[in-house]
Amino acid sequence: MGHIIDLHCDTIMECMLKEQGLDGRPGHINLEKLKKGGSMAQCFALFTLSNDMQDEHNCYGEVYDLYNRMYETFQREMEAHKDVIRQARSAEEILKNNADGKLSAILTIEDCIFVEGKMERIVEMASRGVKMASLTWNYENSIGYPNHKNAELHKLGLKPFGIEAVEAMNDLGIIVDVSHLSEGGFWDVIKYSKKPICASHSCARALCDHSRNLTDEQLKAMGETGSVVGINFYSAFLEKDNLIFSRDEAILKHMVHIANKAGIETLALGSDFDGIDCELEMKDYAGYPRLIEKMQEHFTDDQIDLITHKNFLRIL
Repeated sequence: MGHIIDLHCDTIMECMLKEQGLDGRPGHINLEKLKKGGSMAQCFALFTLSNDMQDEHNCYGEVYDLYNRMYETFQREMEAHKDVIRQARSAEEILKNNADGKLSAILTIEDCIFVEGKMERIVEMASRGVKMASLTWNYENSIGYPNHKNAELHKLGLKPFGIEAVEAMNDLGIIVDVSHLSEGGFWDVIKYSKKPICASHSCARALCDHSRNLTDEQLKAMGETGSVVGINFYSAFLEKDNLIFSRDEAILKHMVHIANKAGIETLALGSDFDGIDCELEMKDYAGYPRLIEKMQEHFTDDQIDLITHKNFLRIL
């Protein structure tokens, strides 16, 4: 079976909004493309639509209700395709599924806005098998503040409940995900988390000056804490002012930079498939083998194994 663990996609949102199934759907990810691309496990994010995103997708409702609808979509797809893919709640389950010739689905959260300051909702996430959760998306919530191009707003830290949430996630076995978070929030997570964290879909700010990307100082902190950064394939986070086309070479440049600044044990893959609207040189998930082939120009086979799956399995 395959050996790629991809840390982030928005496929479940697309399934819910467009009433699609994981089998044969168009887009970056479906079951056939996962198999063709060499998937071991895919992190499927439940992204709660809020603010202008509800207008953009013409999907309205209370955030907690929308989160539950998305979870029901995930459950439906797992049940419908249980002969091909299974939800995994641990590294051991991923390895067992792989040995059995099955794909694994790791349930994650993008934006804890639906938590609304209620600790019982974090406990509920854990009971559903959520293994990683990004604290914010691009808006303020009960936990903290998003990344911002305004330097002062980018410095805002976690709220008191946010610090409690990080500690609870540590205790419940949910990896704290800092993608989309403000830099001030990032440093609070570094301070308060007792366990390695993750930036599931982020790139290097030194190569592309965007507030969604991590500075060299942040990358160094990720390495020192045994944490993991999944490279985002969105062109605008790879190359400044490039909203159109994601080049494999740009992805590789960020990989090499992060490995150099944070250590090879920090690097992973976090495509953001089905959540990005640029064209990709690798097209979709089925294009992973060509990217892996190009990685061989920069990394050894053992290093590629760390990047594709071993680093994330370690923190899981």
